[in-house]
Amino acid sequence: MMARTRFNERRVVDGRPGFTIVELLVVIVVFGILVALLMPAVQQAREGARRTQCRNNLKQLALGALNLESSHRHLPSNGWGYRWVGDPDRGQAENQPGGWAYNLLPFLERHQIHDLGRGQPTADKRKSLATMLGTPISLFRCPSRPGGPLDPAGEPDVNGPFNADYASHVAKTDYACCEGDFVIRGGPGPIDLIAAQTHPWADTRRATGICFQRSKVRMAEITDGTSNTYLFGEKLVSVPGYGTKEDYGYDQSLCSGADWDLNRWVLLTPIRDNETSDPTSFGSVHANACHMAFCDGAVRSINYAIDGETHRRLGNRGDGEHVEVP
Repeated sequence: MMARTRFNERRVVDGRPGFTIVELLVVIVVFGILVALLMPAVQQAREGARRTQCRNNLKQLALGALNLESSHRHLPSNGWGYRWVGDPDRGQAENQPGGWAYNLLPFLERHQIHDLGRGQPTADKRKSLATMLGTPISLFRCPSRPGGPLDPAGEPDVNGPFNADYASHVAKTDYACCEGDFVIRGGPGPIDLIAAQTHPWADTRRATGICFQRSKVRMAEITDGTSNTYLFGEKLVSVPGYGTKEDYGYDQSLCSGADWDLNRWVLLTPIRDNETSDPTSFGSVHANACHMAFCDGAVRSINYAIDGETHRRLGNRGDGEHVEVP
């Protein structure tokens, strides 16, 4: 009792009011409640900013594709196969083993990455192309999806490039081109440039999308209208595939040729990321919808609950079935 009296007296004499333990606990509890109430709003705002950035990424990719079309009179091709990567000495369209992402690099102000290895002897070029595979490009990554700037690549004895040294960690893409509603089985591609001259390439005459193996789609071929036809979109990735090589649609470099990593179809409606891998579908980590870029350069949110037939028609460039974009 005496100690409490002297403590109270000291408070008065010092002229500095203090807090009791009970008062401090009340303040801490109130502060904790306020933080708990504010955190969902803060997280929602952050996710909104990430969605906006993701949308802007797709917008830039679509504009890059339109600029490529203006220069070459066709939309980007998707290369030779998953065991090939882009080659700066082989131009565009059917001669270029790299896919759509590689072909867009000069139109996205990424000339230095695209031109790595240009004019070099084979051994030196293989090393330079491996450097290219391990060069991150944030424009191709959705900021909402976990993972680093570089992630593990598929095993070298199965997925190693024919024309580049193996890179254990590569830059990947969270976006894919639309191959339409008919699946082209392109495979790994020819084993070398000599074999490419007589390689039995896949028959792509039934391809209905914008970008596929050795494609050269012109604007005039988009008879359903550029504002009604998918160009690029976010792709489904399984949660176990984040930051790993466990998802077959997420284990190759963005500079590779035609593969599940680079192209998707409209056979199923978009799917939100989950535990299951489906390397054929579009999708996203976002809660309610994924972003899709159209051939006119517009980017729209497509709800996961979109009608399946509507989604399929939007992925087919010329089936004559005009639909309203939801």
